[in-house]
Amino acid sequence: MVEHYIKVTIANRPYRLKIESEEDEEVIRKSAEHIGKLISEYSSKYHYNDFQDLLAMISLHLANNSLSLQSQIDYRDGKLIGNLQEIDEFLNAQEI
Repeated sequence: MVEHYIKVTIANRPYRLKIESEEDEEVIRKSAEHIGKLISEYSSKYHYNDFQDLLAMISLHLANNSLSLQSQIDYRDGKLIGNLQEIDEFLNAQEI
């Protein structure tokens, strides 16, 4: 595993990050780009005093999305496990 450093800029500030793979680099760069787009979007729609205000709103937005997606995943996993158990019970009943 080869680690290397990349630099990304968020809210006009550079950050040096240690990453382990090219896949990580691609995801991190896309994430930084996404944050940049959200900063532009939020700065044009909302009043703010500084980037910290924008970053706080964006953090809330992203945390909300993350929790919503996790809730959907948990629901689907629960449904999938339930369906697989029903199939297993059905197949076990057929063997008798």
